[in-house]
Amino acid sequence: MGELPGCAVTLSLAAGAEILSTPDAPVCQWPEPTYESGLGFVAQRLAGPLVAARTLANVRRERPDIAICAMPALLDGRMVSALRRAGIPFAAIVHDAAAHPGEGLNFRVLDQRRMLRQASCLFPLTRHVETGLLRQGFGRGGQVVSKLWHPPIGFDEVPPPRAPGAVPRILYFGRLLPYKGLDLLAGALEQMGPERGFEVRICGDGPASRSLERLRALPGVTVEQRWFADAELPGLLEWADGLVLPYREASQSGVAALAIAAGRHVLATNVGGLPEQLGGLARGLLCDPEPGAIAAGLSRLVARVGEPAAERVDAAADWRMMAGAMREALSGVMQDSAEMVYPKALDAAGTV
Repeated sequence: MGELPGCAVTLSLAAGAEILSTPDAPVCQWPEPTYESGLGFVAQRLAGPLVAARTLANVRRERPDIAICAMPALLDGRMVSALRRAGIPFAAIVHDAAAHPGEGLNFRVLDQRRMLRQASCLFPLTRHVETGLLRQGFGRGGQVVSKLWHPPIGFDEVPPPRAPGAVPRILYFGRLLPYKGLDLLAGALEQMGPERGFEVRICGDGPASRSLERLRALPGVTVEQRWFADAELPGLLEWADGLVLPYREASQSGVAALAIAAGRHVLATNVGGLPEQLGGLARGLLCDPEPGAIAAGLSRLVARVGEPAAERVDAAADWRMMAGAMREALSGVMQDSAEMVYPKALDAAGTV
């Protein structure tokens, strides 16, 4: 958004955010101390009343026309309170309209719905999420709901796919949670048998599960159960000829956005916002969320590995386009906010 004419941006991130330690770290004018453990979170909550004055002072110093929450987090209430006291509207990018299976506790802790109801503008990234928000009563009382999209996430150092002839490599990357469909993927690979003719790599962080045990027991399958830093993602994409997203439910997928930008084939289940994100793409395949359909989809995916490399997309241009769409929606919100606030101030001062 900072590249748009007439648009100045101040960025506030967690002081320990991983992105701030990367070589191409963004300029963060306002690093906010947060926490690195459960005990640290409790300490931050207890210190809330003391920190509130500092947060309000920072907001008043920056004096933004509007604030944008890129992703809900545990300490957002501190910022929202300061913005409301300063009379500054805020918008929120909405990644999920409801908790995924097994994530209900996270939604209650985040108190996302309460925060979203206070926002002047909501930006869902897929029609699936937009529909979920509208069903819950969002978008009323002047609140704007403006659907965007999930642009590709590009890394300059990711090489093109490998030349034909090598054993195909299929990657699953992401959180290792039940709704991600790892049991469906295990069932699909078991159906295909040991002579399926391609390697599979499972990479991500999550709890131990029966699904992971089944995957580890399969020949040609490697499971790496740990956190992967952003700096490792180009290496994962370089390894892969294609990615599989066997999800049972999904709002949209950042993993798919990475694969699209890298020119990799993607097999995804036909659930949630994935058809909108991948539908019509030459390197996207969709299948039903059941083992037999995923097995058939994997066979189709592997057969495509030898095709000529797809032309790389211009991820940066797509992000600039989305920033422009956000600013257009926010301009109306800021105008409405000014009309609500400034007439009262003028009346109080006796000025017409």
